[in-house]
Amino acid sequence: MSIIEISNKFKQNVIDLRREFHKYPEASLYEYNTIERIGRELDKLGVPYKKVAGTGIIAEIKGSNPGKTIALRADIDALSVKELTDCEYKSQNEGFMHACGHDCHISMLLVAAMILSEVKNELNGTIRLLFQPAEEIAAGAKRMIEAGVLDGVDGVFGIHVWSDIEQGFVCIQEGPLMASADLFTINVRGKGGHGSAPHQGVDAVVASSAIVMNLQSIVSRELSPLEPAVVSIGSLNVGSRFNVIASEGILNGTTRSFNQNVRSKFPEIIKRIAQDTASAYRAEAEVTYTFATPVVINDANCSKIAEKSLAKIGAKSIVIEKITGGEDFAEYLNRVPGIIALVGVRNEAKGACYPQHHPMYTVDEDALEIGAALYAQYAVDFLNS
Repeated sequence: MSIIEISNKFKQNVIDLRREFHKYPEASLYEYNTIERIGRELDKLGVPYKKVAGTGIIAEIKGSNPGKTIALRADIDALSVKELTDCEYKSQNEGFMHACGHDCHISMLLVAAMILSEVKNELNGTIRLLFQPAEEIAAGAKRMIEAGVLDGVDGVFGIHVWSDIEQGFVCIQEGPLMASADLFTINVRGKGGHGSAPHQGVDAVVASSAIVMNLQSIVSRELSPLEPAVVSIGSLNVGSRFNVIASEGILNGTTRSFNQNVRSKFPEIIKRIAQDTASAYRAEAEVTYTFATPVVINDANCSKIAEKSLAKIGAKSIVIEKITGGEDFAEYLNRVPGIIALVGVRNEAKGACYPQHHPMYTVDEDALEIGAALYAQYAVDFLNS
């Protein structure tokens, strides 16, 4: 039987598993019940596994013949989002929701394990299953790698369901696909005073506001217009009362880019603008910049393998614009060749039309069989090519 024929047997399994994981989401680094449930499913299959990186799991399915090792990764954490859907399997953990599709990723990889267990006698090599925690805080991939999950691995493959792509289509294009995602904090220090006598203080509100505005010139005036980039301030906390001159402010922001050279310039530019702007208002500014998630760059050869895998399972390939969202799957790709595929889950007729991280987010569950089959088919094609 072909991979897609075997996957048809497990269509309801992948839906049922997805709904169960959706019902009980857990925060990053606290996915304790999630990995226990994953472990029970692996036990049923007789697939050996061990817990790593705190709340991660590594498992292996060995083929009958020696060969390469391919790692298949699924992230497992949820978001601190209050779910507003009325589905029967909505989140039972108040304030948390699988609003990014990680429930889909877990269930698809588990069903891929079911499929691969049936064909392991035909495989040359080893399939390593990675159930990774803490993707949403850009910490899980690093922890898994430090735990040795890539030791001896020849390639890596991941899937992310994507709400901007129609169900039935999959993006597997080579090259830069998702942006680097870094974060920064700017602490502004002024001098407090009475609102009626602003000249006696150093107003952190004015200095902070000016910094926000001046940072907007980075993309428009300091970077090439041919290089996509983002500098966004997501929060500005300054001041406490209408008639008090604020003495301090805190700005939190993020940068995105697809070019490592551009990415490396951000800390110095932001520091210069923040400090010089603050100085113009007699204030001071201190910048803390954190490199979080690198650019996701799909390997050309792995993309070609995925194209053949897609054709075998009957899904359609689609090319999309690059995404300024980040994914810590990039950490794996920086070490071994691989690819992350974006599986379309959009279907307005089923209400699957909300973006990732939205409290009404849902998916067309018909896409789950495609994802499970693609995990399995890619693994077979990579090992037996």
